[in-house]
Amino acid sequence: MQRITITVDDDLMDDLDRVIEARGYQNRSEAIRDLARAGIQQAAQEAGTNRDCVAALVYVYDHKSRDLAKRLTHSFHDHHEMSLSTLHLHLDHDSCMEVTVLKGRTRDVQRFGDHVIAERGVRYGRLFLVPVEVHSESHSHADEPAHRHSHTHVHRKR
Repeated sequence: MQRITITVDDDLMDDLDRVIEARGYQNRSEAIRDLARAGIQQAAQEAGTNRDCVAALVYVYDHKSRDLAKRLTHSFHDHHEMSLSTLHLHLDHDSCMEVTVLKGRTRDVQRFGDHVIAERGVRYGRLFLVPVEVHSESHSHADEPAHRHSHTHVHRKR
């Protein structure tokens, strides 16, 4: 077994201590090992899939962190085809939360979500993936039968 040293902020440590108490862990190392295993298992399940998905990327960040807002804006512009909408909330004087809806191939969405969460100054992040099937459809509407157009429909995968 290897010994490592990590640094976490006080709020994260408080959250971890609550998890330790609620789940009855004997010590912090056991809790961190279990949480790491769960994260690795989830990553393994999501890795390598090339199916379509929609996702909610939720993250909290320090808006005073050097150039973070600028870096995030550039990242989202670089992935504009994936980013559908973002909700921005001011949590307190230092923290903002954003919820971004993404759409694309699972592998690409996962990679982008991981990139955003890993940015320095992002304090918490989670990506919720929902597999979907994308269908292109061409049709006209009753009020304009001569005007046909096509667009995609996204259906939750069953």
